[in-house]
This record gives sequence, C-alpha cells and structure tokens, in this order.
Amino acid sequence: MSKPKITPQMRYRLSLIKYAEKYGVSKAARRYNTCRQNIYRYRKRYNGDIRSLADYSRKPKSHPNQHTPEEIKLIKDMFKRNVDTGLVVFWVKLKQRGYTRSISSLYTQMKKLNLKFQGKKKKRKHKTKPYIQMTFPGERIQIDVKTVPTKCIVGQFKLYQYTAIDEFSRFRYLQIYGEKSTYTSYKFLLEVIKRFPFKIYTVRTDNGLEFTKRLIAKDENNLTIFEHGLAKAGIRHDLIKPYTPKHNGKVERSHRKDNERFYSTRRFYSIEDANKQLQSYLREYNNFPMQTLDWKSPIEVLRDYFKKLK
Repeated sequence: MSKPKITPQMRYRLSLIKYAEKYGVSKAARRYNTCRQNIYRYRKRYNGDIRSLADYSRKPKSHPNQHTPEEIKLIKDMFKRNVDTGLVVFWVKLKQRGYTRSISSLYTQMKKLNLKFQGKKKKRKHKTKPYIQMTFPGERIQIDVKTVPTKCIVGQFKLYQYTAIDEFSRFRYLQIYGEKSTYTSYKFLLEVIKRFPFKIYTVRTDNGLEFTKRLIAKDENNLTIFEHGLAKAGIRHDLIKPYTPKHNGKVERSHRKDNERFYSTRRFYSIEDANKQLQSYLREYNNFPMQTLDWKSPIEVLRDYFKKLK
C-alpha cells in the first residue's frame, strides 16, 4: 500500500507539536489558535514519522446495504462454476438462486473480492511476410483498374483507369477506357509492353474477372485473353491472395494519390478528353521527386540505373 503524500496540513501539525514541546501546550494553543485537546491528540498520534499526522480515512467501515455473508458466499460458490461466463450471464444465474442485487452492485462486489472472468483467448496475430524489395526495373510491375469518379464525368457514361506501376522505379503508365474487361486488360498490356522502357518479367494483379477466371473456372487451363497475352510475351502472372489489396499496395496507393491530385479538380467530356488530361498528369507524375526514391523522380531512377550498367 502506498504511503500518503506529505501535505501542508501534516507540516502544520508537526510544527504545532514541536512548538508545544518547546514552549508548552497552552502557549502553543494560543499561538496556533487551536484547542489543547487537538495538540494532545496529535502528540499521541505522532510516532516520529510526519505521515502519522495524516487525516484518518472517512470511508465508512460498514454500510446498512452491504452484501451479507450469505450473498458473498453465494457469489464465490457460483463463480467457481462460471469462471468463463460474462457478467450478465453470471448475474442472471445468481438471480435464479435468489440474488436480489443490481448488476452494478454485483460488479462492485466482485471487484472487492478480486473475482475476474476468464476472457476469450486472444487470436494470434498473423505475421505478414516481409516485402521483398525489387532490384531492377521490370522485375515485377503491378496492374490494377480504378473506376473514374462520376463527379468528374460530364454526361451519362462510365470510365475506367488502367494503371501499371514498376515496383523498382515507381514508373507508371496510365490509360482510360470505356469498359473494364479481359479484352481491355489485354489491350492495356500491349500498351504497357510498348511504353515501358525495359523488359517486363512479372505482372502482379488481383483476382478480378478482367484479369483471370481462377476463382470461377473449374479448368485451370481456362485462361483469359489477358493471361494468354502474358504467356505469349513470356511474362509471369503473379496473382495476389483473394481480398488482400495490400499485396498490390503500390498501385492501390497510387490510385489514392490520383484522387487527391488529379480527379479532385478535373471534368471529362469524353474518353479522348479524359486521356488527353491524364497523359499530361502522367508526365508530371513520372518526373516528380519522391521521398521513397531518395527524392528522385521515377525517370531519374531509371536513368541512373541504366547509366550504371554502361
């Protein structure tokens, strides 16, 4: 139990005692404007430690409505057989045995008795595999599709932004289409192969139907035209675990940036207009310094990498 803090009141009482020892009780009573009985009381309590002059606890030692010994025994006995239940269930079971107190009164009494329910076992946190840093351009690129916000579109039509980002350099290629399908994904793949200034070895995508039939096709050889395009180009297809977009984190994060920097202030009247504005934004992106690249732009990272190879 922690010792009480030394208060000004304790110091006052100690000073009163010392003055009384030196000059007498009567003079001390007049000096400190108190009665002699208080001085005698403090002298009797004082044991050499100033903390002995602290006020006594005013908390009542008993209460007319406190739990009876029978009720406490009932709680203890019942608790032994209901350690794994919750407070509400335990309270209901006690009421069935004649317990009449409220649930808050039961909770207070259980705290006094130090009775605690055994909570559910915590699930072991799943440790994600550490990210493997790419070591050269094209080692793996991420491709994903983003629906263009309707507030940007003037008219009754939908637009979809296809995005490809190189994990090593963050170099990106963007294109807007009027539909999201495996054929559109195939067309975008051909554009990416043509536009990226390096060989592509692996493409990572989610399990959307615009990329794969893996989750719905019974035959593993039932490939989409996008997957056939990858195989024809000699590119490995890396599919992320279902419902885990963080495994495609770089392209997902870039989409959030697109919302903030591009789509928040733009209006499109056609696919052609949208792509014209998008390509201007893409040039700015690929030439913009990034903290993750030591304040180099994706273009500068690629330039420095190929310069070292010469």
